[in-house]
Amino acid sequence: MKAYLREKITAALAATGITPASPVSFEKPRQAGHGDLTTNIAMLLAKQTGRKSRELAAEIVARLDPDPSLVAAVEVAGPGFINFSFTGNYYLRQLEELVRTGDSYGRSALGKGRKVQVEFVSANPTGPLTVGHGRGAVFGDTIARMLEWTGHEVEREYYFNNAGRQMRILGDSVRHRYLELLGDKVEFPDDYYQGEYIRDIARHLVESDGDRLRAEPAEGKFKEQAETEIFADIKKTLGALGIVFRSFYNENWLYEQGKIAEVVAELRAKGLAYDSEGAVWFRTSALGLEKDKVIVKSTGEPTYRLPDIAYHREKFRRGYDLMIDVFGADHIATFPDVLAALKALGLDERRVTVLIHQFVTILQDGEVVKMSTRKANFITLDELMDEVGADVVRYFFLMRTISSHLNFDLGLAKKQSDENPVYYLQYAYARICSILRYAGEESTGAAPGFDPALLSSGAETDLIKTLLLFPETVESCALAYEPHRLADFLQGVATQFHRFYHECRVVTDDAPLTRSRLALSHATRSVLRNGFEILGISAPNQM
Repeated sequence: MKAYLREKITAALAATGITPASPVSFEKPRQAGHGDLTTNIAMLLAKQTGRKSRELAAEIVARLDPDPSLVAAVEVAGPGFINFSFTGNYYLRQLEELVRTGDSYGRSALGKGRKVQVEFVSANPTGPLTVGHGRGAVFGDTIARMLEWTGHEVEREYYFNNAGRQMRILGDSVRHRYLELLGDKVEFPDDYYQGEYIRDIARHLVESDGDRLRAEPAEGKFKEQAETEIFADIKKTLGALGIVFRSFYNENWLYEQGKIAEVVAELRAKGLAYDSEGAVWFRTSALGLEKDKVIVKSTGEPTYRLPDIAYHREKFRRGYDLMIDVFGADHIATFPDVLAALKALGLDERRVTVLIHQFVTILQDGEVVKMSTRKANFITLDELMDEVGADVVRYFFLMRTISSHLNFDLGLAKKQSDENPVYYLQYAYARICSILRYAGEESTGAAPGFDPALLSSGAETDLIKTLLLFPETVESCALAYEPHRLADFLQGVATQFHRFYHECRVVTDDAPLTRSRLALSHATRSVLRNGFEILGISAPNQM
């Protein structure tokens, strides 16, 4: 309908010799009495044309001539808003389309032909995934799902480093625990990895190799075993959340293939890298940033910025139209330098979108909780899923914008009541399944030949109008990278369905009315199920 009205308004403006500088946009009016859509195009064009906005709005309306089977009324309101009210016939035709498409309703070809990479998690294999990693993992996976629903070709990538100081410390941490288990008295450094998982890895080595590894260096079998076991644990954890990566990129490859040296050489050639105090500096001040940054320390070890620049350069070479990075708040200081370097290297940094998620705090009765120290001195993602389940973890991570700190309320997450937003959503879905089972229609689509004109009550009309916003909601959330708005939308669908359920008996003695209300129930179930699929939560048939 927006496309139809945009075309009509553009034609009406052309007839008056006016070409708008940008496409005509619409909003849903804040008050129900102001129609179904509104546009402020006349007010935007008032300055451009020197006309009074209300008079211009009236002239546009006079030239529109919309199809009366679709548009019931067009009115000028206030200083020049144009309000549109749709016919019941329009909504009923759209409901028939929803019922017909079912499980594919909400999919679109918006991103057809666009190749997108979403990089997220990217934790080095030094320990189990924490709750903080979990928020980025769920958010990144949901962004990928939304983009897939809108027709994009999406690749999920996990970037990691199995070399460097932290991995050396990991290997030596396992070596120390290995020697302890053999009965040796060793001093375990405070800055080594302390978790019980280190002792578990060492125990496995004792079981498989006995004492044959006493002389083994930390970066040999010890590091190799730690990396193997920890990465297997990470993949298992992600799998429990419904997250599967098919692409893994190792930072070490950048060194082996000379990509790091290549970037430094090119920055030097452009006068953007120089030596000072034994280190190599990136002249970011010449690119509009506050001060220059070290990219290679005096020890010869690169800072995070340098391999990130080389890695993103390789992303461009791999032919992605759009690259999305999902980072934790600790990356806020570094990614502007990476983007500046990409631009300096002649790449279009606008093709890289960086999404930063804030921290997560676990609360119980308003107090910060440490769930256990079973694996380490932090809350693992596995522990959180053990407490509340994967569906609740995913939904709670998604129901707030990532730009805000998230307080994860364990008490609320465990409640089996309408107070818990996940329970509320899934209960609405299960209730629909129960109705359809009672009517003998659970495993079938909506009955053909239903009469949507019979769905005329306020609760039915409001539910239909809400359901029909789903495709647009999916597209807008995908384009804005805002899955929390989809979560809010589904809450609205559940609320409208519960109202419909209480006000309108579905299975009645009136066969045509029953068929129509069952069709509306099927439509609601399709929207909820499709929304659940995008958010990555399950759709239970009964609760």
